Amino acid sequence: MRMVESGDVRLAVFEEGDPADPAVLLLHGYPDTHRVWDEVAALLRDRFHVVRYDVRGAGASGAPANRRDYGFDRLIGDLGAVLDALGLAKVHLVGHDWGSLQGWEALGRPEIRDRLASFTSLGGPGLRQAADFMRRGRRRDVAAQRIRSWYIGAFRLPVLPEAAWRSVLPAVVSAALRREGATPRPGHPADTLTRDGLNGLALYRGNMPGAALDPRVPDVPLQIIEATRDAYVTPALSAAVAEWAPRSWHRRIAAGHWAHRSRPEAVAEMVAEFVEHAEGGPAGRGLRRARARARGGFGGRLVVVTGAGSGIGRATARAFAAHGAEVVCADIDIDAAKQVSEEIAKDFRITAYGVRVDVANANQMEDFSRNIIAEYGVPDVVVNNAGIAVAGAFLDHTVDDWRRTLDVNLWGVVHGCRLFGAAMAERGEGGHIVNVASLAAFAPSRLLPAYSTSKAAVKMLSDCLRAELAGHGIGVSTICPGFVSTDIAGNATYAGGTGMREWAVRGLARRGYPPERVAAHILRAVHRNQAVVPVNFEGKIGYALSRISPGAMRGLARLSKLAGKDRPYGRR
Repeated sequence: MRMVESGDVRLAVFEEGDPADPAVLLLHGYPDTHRVWDEVAALLRDRFHVVRYDVRGAGASGAPANRRDYGFDRLIGDLGAVLDALGLAKVHLVGHDWGSLQGWEALGRPEIRDRLASFTSLGGPGLRQAADFMRRGRRRDVAAQRIRSWYIGAFRLPVLPEAAWRSVLPAVVSAALRREGATPRPGHPADTLTRDGLNGLALYRGNMPGAALDPRVPDVPLQIIEATRDAYVTPALSAAVAEWAPRSWHRRIAAGHWAHRSRPEAVAEMVAEFVEHAEGGPAGRGLRRARARARGGFGGRLVVVTGAGSGIGRATARAFAAHGAEVVCADIDIDAAKQVSEEIAKDFRITAYGVRVDVANANQMEDFSRNIIAEYGVPDVVVNNAGIAVAGAFLDHTVDDWRRTLDVNLWGVVHGCRLFGAAMAERGEGGHIVNVASLAAFAPSRLLPAYSTSKAAVKMLSDCLRAELAGHGIGVSTICPGFVSTDIAGNATYAGGTGMREWAVRGLARRGYPPERVAAHILRAVHRNQAVVPVNFEGKIGYALSRISPGAMRGLARLSKLAGKDRPYGRR
């Protein structure tokens, strides 16, 4: 630690790492100290020169004699004094909460902005940009942000905020941290937290509301990390402030306001990747995805589709590629998978990979997921589409028929969800899992007992996963098509019943519902994070009837017949 003079206050400055490495300055918010960055700093110091300091009135730094000396002029002056004292011509600034607000303000100050090599903002929009959002944003978005910003007005009231800090607020802050999965900051007793909280009220009283100044920022690389469960900043505000930066990357992390405490590994990796890119290194997939986010679509994202060699899988892989995604086309038929990937590369000029995998084989799926993650990164979207069908009466199904159907249709989905879902959760940037089920998931049939059972299980699995993974920012959608004109009927196994294959193939062909329309529903489900998506007329009617009158669905199942024969098993 060293003390740096800035006007009438002395700032406590802390350094770690090699001074010869690129400098990263971590600026804390309110009511925190430099120690809120402890975990992130420990992860960065082997690669960077990490600098932190307690802002005026917080931690080991002094407080100004005049309560008016918490304005941005003084705060930006403190930042300049620290840079001067450490001899830093350039610094990569990372700010959280009020530290982020100071960073945004520094971008608009000629005396400091030329010394910023990059800026990463976490949980704190610029006041100039926020003021513009409040004036020009959609009415409902502005209203939602005003509700989340209620505390700003409360902190500007006389007397009451001081009384709250001397009584309940220290415990409230500690409880908020615990709810987010972070312990209260180490080495910060309640009496010190109370003192810092009281001092920091001047930040709100001296700087808010923000003046109607130019919201544009200079051509400095800007990374916005949006915490998806931030209780104080809405997604609409995060997106709006990025519009004013000519070079911005918008990333998301499934965490609350103190993401750097609850998810330090993910935050540190985002910071390191961005700093290294700003220093001239290549952009990783996370940054490419963040850069493409502003342009919409699925640009920069990695999508894995199983059963991509034909039918719905092929159409889905092509649809994602048409919207800018890189696609891994996986299929048990390697020739078909490679053909689809080559078509994608030719038609859309998008990188695609053809890979062989048997989704029913747990070892192959382990190797498949490990290799995909190692070579291309953690997928952003996984479509568990591979499936087979066995048709016929229940008593005509063999044990092998059941085993193979469940291995592919259910266990294949389980493997994909388990392996890629765990990687998505660990990465911390969200993602989406699509499980392709069927109308058969909720419409019983005498013709498809094994198939229907497997698809019903996929739907329930998806519902369970959706509840569990929502906290990680990972969406789960179940797609339930009705009859689709694919080759599934021709490739199916038929347990008894002469003429069943020809009857089924003709029926699907006459239905005339192309797999490309199912693919469109899949992309929409990911975009909107839809839970259950029945597809086409019979899919929607069947889903509605299953919810309104399950008995009617069972009655329809009794009326169905097997082509070629209808055995009276019920009399046995």
